[in-house]
Formats: sequence, C-alpha cells, structure tokens
Amino acid sequence: MEDYDVSGYDIVSKKIKESLGLKRSPVAIKFVLKKEDLPEKIQEIDKAVRHCEMVTRASLGETFYATSEDQSCKGGAAAIGAGEAPEKIKTGEFYYDLGRFSSIGAAKRTLDAIPKIDMDIYATIYAPLEDATFHPDIIVVVGNPAQAMKLSQALVYTLGGRVEADFSGIQSLCADAVAGPFTSKNPNITLGCSGSRKFAGIEDEEVIVGLTGENIGCVVNALDAIS
Repeated sequence: MEDYDVSGYDIVSKKIKESLGLKRSPVAIKFVLKKEDLPEKIQEIDKAVRHCEMVTRASLGETFYATSEDQSCKGGAAAIGAGEAPEKIKTGEFYYDLGRFSSIGAAKRTLDAIPKIDMDIYATIYAPLEDATFHPDIIVVVGNPAQAMKLSQALVYTLGGRVEADFSGIQSLCADAVAGPFTSKNPNITLGCSGSRKFAGIEDEEVIVGLTGENIGCVVNALDAIS
C-alpha cells in the first residue's frame, strides 16, 4: 500500500468555503488503479451506497475509499470506471421504463453521449478537501447558483473563455461532475438529477460543479482576487 505525503489542501478548502460561503466541504476524489496503491490510513466505506451518496458523506466530513462492489448504483459506477453498466442502462431501456424519454432511441442517444471514464478503476477515494492526504483527480463543489456563478468567474479570471454546462438531468454527480471533467480536463456545471436529489440530499436550490484537481490553486487565487 502507498502512503501519500500531501499538505495544503486544508488551506485551499478553507479559502474556497470562505470565498463562496459554502455550508458543506468541497469533496476531493481520487481514482486508484491497483489495490496496492491504496493509502494505508484510509479505510473502506462501511456499506455499499450510491456514488452520489458517497460524495455527500465526504462533504459532511467522512474520508473513505470504495471499490466497485461498494457502489450500489451500477450506472453511476460505470460512469466513473468502477465496473460495467447493466445492459438495460447501456441500451437506455432503464430510463425509458422510468418514463424519462419518449422512445428507446432518445434514451440510447442520451446514454451514448454521457461521459464515461474508460479505465478499470480498482477503487475511488472520497474525502473532504481539507482532509485530503492525496492529490485529487476531481473536486466536487455543491452550492447554490450564486456560489456557482462566483466559481465560474474564478475559472475564467486568468485565461478568459467560457464555462460549459453539459448535462441531461441523469447521472449528474457521477458522469457530469466527475467523469466529464476527468476525461475532458475542463470544469463542468450540472443541475443534478432525480437520483442525487432523492438519495444524496442535493437540495432543490443547489447545483453541482466538477473541477479538475490540477488547476485548483489558480481557482483559489482567482477567488481571492475577485472577492
């Protein structure tokens, strides 16, 4: 098992929370390809739950890792590289049967367009950003639209450009906020989905922002500059 020696994310998290006025912590997420690369001091989650629920638990202070067996939502697990999606999800039949689409074709086209991590991930580590002892691949921020707006302003502060919002109302905390930024290396804003609002406690007035871990220092500096 691997031990990480990382510091400074407590300061980063504090600045983000104070600048935006967040009521929950940003969540640090890291993908681990091999069992032997898991940090020794991080324990496995105590039961199988959905990825979106894991994000919420981490935002409220818990640190843990989860294997594919710990991911109870197999569609979300497949989006983050933690297993194969069930056939009914891949074909769109699952969402069609839920009444989310007018046809199988519409469902299939949407599922085909959803971001997916094309890697065989052994485990995913979740932690409040201030407690991260690893360099996160993705940082997830849950907040209100005004907080997301300020974060968007920070994202374009240095180089300019536009902030994309790419979503379809399904697989928000897995595909939109994690797989999308991981595969594209660009941040993404999503409005959530029925599952994350039902199971993970995402409130009606909240949106989700997925950030890549590589440029979080620039984002924090920009928040300082525009606050």
